[in-house]
Amino acid sequence: MRAPYIHIVNLGCSKNLVDTERIYGDFLSAGFRMAEHPDLANLVVVNTCGFIEAAKEESVNEVLERIAHRKRGQKVVVAGCLSQRYKQDLSMEIPEVDLWAGTYKPGELVAMVKEAGWKMLPECSTVERIPRVLTTASHYAYVKVSEGCDRVCSFCAIPGIRGKHESRTADEVVQEIRDLSSEGVKEAILIAQDLTYWGRDLGKGKSLSGLLKRILSETDIEWLRLTYAYPQFVDDSLLELMATESRICSYLDMPLQHGSERMLKAMRRGHTREGLRELLSRIRSAVPGIALRTTFLVGFPGETEDDFKELMELVEENRFDRLGGFTYSPEEGTHGFTLPDPVDPDLAQDRLSRLMARQSEISLELNEAKVGRTLRVLVDEVAEGRSHRFDARTEHDAPEVDNSVQILDGDAEPGTFVQVKVVGATEYDLEAVVVE
Repeated sequence: MRAPYIHIVNLGCSKNLVDTERIYGDFLSAGFRMAEHPDLANLVVVNTCGFIEAAKEESVNEVLERIAHRKRGQKVVVAGCLSQRYKQDLSMEIPEVDLWAGTYKPGELVAMVKEAGWKMLPECSTVERIPRVLTTASHYAYVKVSEGCDRVCSFCAIPGIRGKHESRTADEVVQEIRDLSSEGVKEAILIAQDLTYWGRDLGKGKSLSGLLKRILSETDIEWLRLTYAYPQFVDDSLLELMATESRICSYLDMPLQHGSERMLKAMRRGHTREGLRELLSRIRSAVPGIALRTTFLVGFPGETEDDFKELMELVEENRFDRLGGFTYSPEEGTHGFTLPDPVDPDLAQDRLSRLMARQSEISLELNEAKVGRTLRVLVDEVAEGRSHRFDARTEHDAPEVDNSVQILDGDAEPGTFVQVKVVGATEYDLEAVVVE
């Protein structure tokens, strides 16, 4: 039997991307091959996002697009968060979908395809189990260290979709990073819905800093990056490790969501404005030069101009190196969905625009201060349309979401580290030349 082809359309966050890579691994282990384009696939999987309204709309539109353009005999499967959350309703609204699945579970989707009787699975599967297939550049990979979340933030539907927090064991994480490193991965980006809560469900004494120590001692990965940290468990042991271990990027992605006391309480974040200010001061003091990335949510029910002013004051005080923002989306099943005093969407968008405009100015000022400095960067790729120019990143930049370093001159190779001198700056990028 000729090997069938699978193509997965991934939507949403990097945690979803890991699931997509695992789905690929499951199907390649079962004898499928990867198709670079949906039109070339026998099986198309849309791995959806269901976090906020804009993401849900994007997911539904993509499903409709796949249905409208599917080739003869092609099967379309919908999986992921949106499908997990609204499977019953969506299956009635879009009956043309061949199969509905939820969030990733090892081997489940292959089993469902087999049970569907589509006669796609080759009689002989490959001998070697393929845990995942990287869809990023070959020199970095996301490593999901836990699933789900125990938080009760009033705007977030993720716990209802992904379930309670469940940490992977340290042995599993270490082995995965060891395997990735042996395949040429230089940067492991640790991700979770609540990264700093890792290990709390595994027994006394388990902590993120303990996991990091094991990774450092038992693998030769060159960069470790920490993303989606919840403020509560950013403790002294973690900060001390970040300050002393050069292989841990001097970078922390810690969504704060707001800077107003009222809004933090309404959002059920579990910390105060003053507590956040003290934590941010402690982080910068403990890890000099650290780059802080955060995310803020504007337009939450009851948010006033004074609340937004407090948020902007926090931004001015801390001058975050990287900052993202989004407007509130009412999500069924969350506490926020029941709250009165909704904020007009146009006003919420105006506040977001003001926030991001100020952050653009701050980012430019921070970048201009780097001109003349020599930095170590990881080269990501050849710049589009420019064979002798390259896109790279410092330890202060995660792929896709943060600044890039545009190498204008000098020899470089994707997947390697080089020293560069910064010669120019824009709001979100640096320009540099390789230092011989």
